[in-house]
Amino acid sequence: MYKLLIRPVFFLFDPEKIHHFTFSLIKTVLKIPGMAAIFRSLYVVENAKLEKQLFGLTFKNPVGLAAGFDKNAVLYNELANFGFGFVEIGTLTPKGQIGNPKKRLFRLKDDQGIINRMGFNNEGLEAAIEQLKKNKGRVIIGGNIGKNTQTLPEDYTKDYLTCFNALHPYVDYFVLNVSCPNVGSHAKLNDKDYLLELIATVQQANKTFEKQKPILLKIAPDLNNTQLDEIVELIEETQLDGVIASNTSVDRAGLKASDERLKEIGNGGLSGQPIKDKSTHVIKYLADKSRNSFPIIGVGGIHSAKDALEKLDAGASLIQVYTGFIYEGPKLIKNINKAILKRS
Repeated sequence: MYKLLIRPVFFLFDPEKIHHFTFSLIKTVLKIPGMAAIFRSLYVVENAKLEKQLFGLTFKNPVGLAAGFDKNAVLYNELANFGFGFVEIGTLTPKGQIGNPKKRLFRLKDDQGIINRMGFNNEGLEAAIEQLKKNKGRVIIGGNIGKNTQTLPEDYTKDYLTCFNALHPYVDYFVLNVSCPNVGSHAKLNDKDYLLELIATVQQANKTFEKQKPILLKIAPDLNNTQLDEIVELIEETQLDGVIASNTSVDRAGLKASDERLKEIGNGGLSGQPIKDKSTHVIKYLADKSRNSFPIIGVGGIHSAKDALEKLDAGASLIQVYTGFIYEGPKLIKNINKAILKRS
C-alpha cells in the first residue's frame, strides 16, 4: 500500500516539508487508541533468534534507523512500532542551529537516492534531552553527536564533550560524526592525530560515569584503502567500540540523473541505492583487514532484504536504513527481519 498509494502522493511535495508532515501524521495516528498495537502487528517481527548481543546491549533485532531521520528525538517511541531494533537520533550539536539554506534535500527518483546538504540542522542538546526524558524503553537509542558549524577548530572537542556528557544518561550508545560532507570546516576532523585526541578525550569522560556507554565512529564511504587502513589502526589503537560504515557520499559517478539535474541540485551527500556497493566494499574491507576485531554497523543503499543480507555477509553486525525506509516504507524492516530468520 505504501509504494502504490502513499509514496506517490508524498513524492509530489517538497521532501523536507513532507518529512515534517509525516512526523506529525505518525504522532497523530498513533495517539488513536489501538493504533500502536495495529502497527506492531503489521510490522514488528519478534523472535529470540533475531536478538543480537553487542556492546553489552541486547538488540531485539539487527535492523536500525540511521541518524538524520529523527534528528531531535521526537519520534523514537512511535518508530518502535515499525519494527526497528534500534533508533539513532541526531546529529545533535550543543546549540540549536538552522543548518544550510533551503532547498537542501532532493530526491533522485530514477536512482532511488537522495542528496542532502542539511548542515546539522537541529534544535540543540537541551531540546533533545527533554524529548529523551519521555523514553518509554521500547527501543535502544543511539546518540549521534557533532559540533556546531560556527565552532572554532580549537573548540571542536569541547562541543563533542558537551554533547557526550549531557546525553550520557539518556542514550544507549554514542556515535562521533566526523564524516558528514554537508558541514563546512570539517577538514580537521579527518586528521588522524586530531581523531586520536578527540576519541581519547571522550573515552576519558566515559570513565567518569558509573556505567560506560559504547562509542562508535561514523566514517565516509569515499575513503580509499589507505585511508581505511588508517581507520583500522585508529580503532585498534584507541580500542573504540566500533564503526558505522558509512555516511553519505560526494561521488556522483554512475547516476541516472542528468548532469543538468545534478548541477541544479549542487553539492551535498548522496544516499540510497547509488552508494550500496560502495558502502558494502568499505564494510568488507574493514572486516577483512581487521579480522573482524571490532563491530561494524552497515548502512548505505539498503532497499531490500537482499541488500541487507549483503551487508551482513560483508561483515556488518548490525544494519541501518534511512533512504530505503523512505522509498520502500515500513514493510522493509519486516522483510529484512523475516529474511534473516529464514536463514537462521
